[in-house]
Amino acid sequence: MCRFLAYAGPPIFLETLLIQPAGSLVAQSIAAREARTAVNGDGCGLGWYGEREEPGLYRGILPAWSDANLNSLCQQIRSSLFLAHVRAATSGEVSTANCHPFAYGRHLFMHNGQIPSYEALRRRVDALIPDDLYRHRKGTSDSEALFLAALGRGLGRDPARAFAAVIAEVSLLMAAGGVAREPLRFASVHSDGTVLHAFRWASDGTAPSLYWREEGEGIVVASEPCGEAAGWHQVPQASQLIVEPNGVARLVRFDPLGTFAGAEPIAAPDQLQGASPRQNIVCTAALPVTATAPAMQATVARQAARAA
Repeated sequence: MCRFLAYAGPPIFLETLLIQPAGSLVAQSIAAREARTAVNGDGCGLGWYGEREEPGLYRGILPAWSDANLNSLCQQIRSSLFLAHVRAATSGEVSTANCHPFAYGRHLFMHNGQIPSYEALRRRVDALIPDDLYRHRKGTSDSEALFLAALGRGLGRDPARAFAAVIAEVSLLMAAGGVAREPLRFASVHSDGTVLHAFRWASDGTAPSLYWREEGEGIVVASEPCGEAAGWHQVPQASQLIVEPNGVARLVRFDPLGTFAGAEPIAAPDQLQGASPRQNIVCTAALPVTATAPAMQATVARQAARAA
């Protein structure tokens, strides 16, 4: 599995989080502690928002620990919102086009997870990408396919509903392809340059690790803690963390298939605020989505039963 980190807050140099801390993201590229694979050396990438309308983007196939260009950029770039990723490939060859983050207009997206048996499902998953967006399909990974499919389902208006709709459709494809019992995992970060959205979900309840912490007046989200151990909080399973431009963050339920309603409750607001000196983390049980309609959930169940 891959590792990633995102930050939203007052401008800081990227090296402050990506290079300098003990257990930094660059360090995780060679010695991750909470991933199935300790080495994430199949490429790396940065996406950052600055003074221009669209974000800057750097991606390369060198491992982060040996990428001198990455190191130099992190020392020179200062940003109030950025995403960074180190890759351990599960689908798609090692190539620049398969490195994260992916960009489209103002949008940045990075992903840690997988569509199971993707090579067998790839043609059908690609068909979820609208025709007018398919020309932006540059790589061969499941992550890019999820991103472009979500763009076609209203990602710019409502990221949670867009990703939930794509996950529901992929679940149908998995059931039809006889792989419904294999886990579909989705930990990701998306931003339009204004709001940061982080998601943690898996069909079997074992989503990839995801944490958040206050960083000065900002918020950092990461696959695993870096720097000081104090202050890190795990994003609950089946949840979405939303970081607004004013620094207020919200935790809401994200459960596209409606299967984990009672599995892992989101912490109560007073618990989250007690962990925050600025008391800027709030929580709501209201879900922007169990975005699959009951009819679609029933279809998933029927096809999964037939596949079994």
